[in-house]
Amino acid sequence: MGKRKKSSKPPPKKKRPVLSKVFDCPFCDHAGSCSCELKRDAGIGKIECNVCNATFSTPINNLSEAIDVYSDWIDACERANTQAEEDVGEVGEVGEEYAT
Repeated sequence: MGKRKKSSKPPPKKKRPVLSKVFDCPFCDHAGSCSCELKRDAGIGKIECNVCNATFSTPINNLSEAIDVYSDWIDACERANTQAEEDVGEVGEVGEEYAT
């Protein structure tokens, strides 16, 4: 007679890391003051600072997460800053031409 086969349990499932929905504000530098809301049926992601009331919204898709909306906001801030620096550089050059 043979032994009974030992039933082995399947390995436990690993927990997926939970992504944050609260971020630091790039304008007022308060930690954890910006909360993100994803409206998937409307296709819009909105992030808002609870301290300085700065808001940003961007179109999203089914795969988008809160960190994607925050990254889009940071990218838009950087684009605005570089555009402002370019505009100031052009005004400075024109002003120098009139001064001479």
